[in-house]
Amino acid sequence: MPTEIRDAMLVEWDVPIGMDDGLELRADVYRPTDPEPVPALMTAGPYAKGLHFADGYPDAWDRLVSEHPDVSAGSSNRYQAWEVPDPERWVPRGYACVRVDARGWGRSPGRIDPYAARGTKDLFDCIEWAAAQRWCTGKVALLGVSYYAITQWQVAGLQPPHLAAIVPWEGVSDFYRDMFYHGGILCQAVDVWYRRTTRTVQHGLGDRALRSRITGELVAGPETLSDEELATNRSDYPGDVRAHPFDDDWHRDRSARFERITVPLLSSGNWGGAGRHLRGNVEGFVNSASERKWLEIHGREHWTEFSTDHGIALQRRFLDHFLRGVDNGWDRQPPVLLRVRTVDGGFVDRTEDAWPIPRTRWTRWFLHPNGRLALEPATATGSVSFEALGDGATFVTSPLADEIELTGPSAARLFVSSTTTDADLFLVLRAFDPGGDEVVFQGAVDPRTPIGQGWLRASHRKLDAERSTEFRPYHTHDEPWPLVPGDVVETEIEIWPTSVIVPAGYRIALSVRGRDYEHAGGDAASLSHFRESPMRGVGIYTHDDPVDRPRDRFGGTTTVMTGGDTASSLLLPVVPPLA
Repeated sequence: MPTEIRDAMLVEWDVPIGMDDGLELRADVYRPTDPEPVPALMTAGPYAKGLHFADGYPDAWDRLVSEHPDVSAGSSNRYQAWEVPDPERWVPRGYACVRVDARGWGRSPGRIDPYAARGTKDLFDCIEWAAAQRWCTGKVALLGVSYYAITQWQVAGLQPPHLAAIVPWEGVSDFYRDMFYHGGILCQAVDVWYRRTTRTVQHGLGDRALRSRITGELVAGPETLSDEELATNRSDYPGDVRAHPFDDDWHRDRSARFERITVPLLSSGNWGGAGRHLRGNVEGFVNSASERKWLEIHGREHWTEFSTDHGIALQRRFLDHFLRGVDNGWDRQPPVLLRVRTVDGGFVDRTEDAWPIPRTRWTRWFLHPNGRLALEPATATGSVSFEALGDGATFVTSPLADEIELTGPSAARLFVSSTTTDADLFLVLRAFDPGGDEVVFQGAVDPRTPIGQGWLRASHRKLDAERSTEFRPYHTHDEPWPLVPGDVVETEIEIWPTSVIVPAGYRIALSVRGRDYEHAGGDAASLSHFRESPMRGVGIYTHDDPVDRPRDRFGGTTTVMTGGDTASSLLLPVVPPLA
């Protein structure tokens, strides 16, 4: 276990951490050269602790440092890695950074089974190991993005004695609803993600993997296993997901147990994260049992604000307070911190006292058969029909007389029928400028993301009455309710939270589609780490699996009813200015 001093940090490479089943995980520990004990910031995940950010994700790195020079300022950037803190930004501030390769990835041996109970127990043991080290004060916090955030929700439910705080930065908390079955419709991102991580950093790739810029060692370990051995050492994760199309114990075992999360938490989401993390951050904040919890929501790319001065300053204030006892006013910080989006790509920073925002004026807009979206319902019953796997229909307001802010969750009540026994409904909340051009944003992944999205498979329309609200319907996803062809049913559809200030003269629209949203401008450039996935508006979060959406069940005609007793509508969160 080599130890050296680099860039004013004492660094220990490949530290073994014993698990309760005898396996040893490997960790790199960065800490101050001063022997005085410090709190620890920990990550444990699948991206190889020794793989430099720029080597694994070159497009993302280049964009990050060119557009946000504050990210690379004040650091040599030698130790930058994907979705974890830069130790050069933390060790001088009195923290140790512990990077663990999760079981089966990087330099840690074992069998890969993403997000399973075995990995959660591993993280528990790593937390307790760090707390017992002579260089640690006994306080450990978790700070990281995506995988490193999702596992925070999981392990916090086990209540490790020395877990002092968590910062789940853009992380799913409900496996079924957030991650893999949006409204009951399979999200194909599972294939893209698993294929990439196992091909590039699975332990045993040996010299087929990259080498660390710092140590020169192979980032996936020195062992070289055959393709057959590698396959044996990993679960069929995409197959497991497909084998559980309803919200059963498999999904529940991987989801947060909010009632057991009592640790101080800062849940940080991304407005552009529809299709993956945003819902998890909001639901985690709202439902966790912790009495010391905060919600922050920002914009830009998935990897950006975690590393900017804005993000690091926020993380430091929170962690300094709870891990180092600094009286910096964080305990008086309002619980909701928002970067409200503007249509020109800017932000207005604001705090609020609760989520949803208490002064929200929930405003219902009604769909009309001529494509209008209006505050009054149509007096007569009408309908709009479209090809069930097609682009659907769009309902648009008149030009807004005044500027309005939409911040919060939205929901649609649609009365629908199908010529088959099912229908997938893809809802897109949109805005158009006075010239008719759509307003899109840099999303967490895709550069042309609409202002809001929601999904529902009509056969999954069963609601949990106790957990549903008017603005956030909650579906049980526990049994199918097939349609009778031609019969009209009522559906309540969750549209994930959004935030945007829409100027006067602009229009708001709702598209009801039979497939994923696609921006009219065609494909945008894909990212190096998602080269096989062109950016068309939803990034890698597509829903077009032919087994999940067979044409004989989903390829008919969908009809949306309007007016009368079947007045389909959209509920929007209109937030008035502060008095």
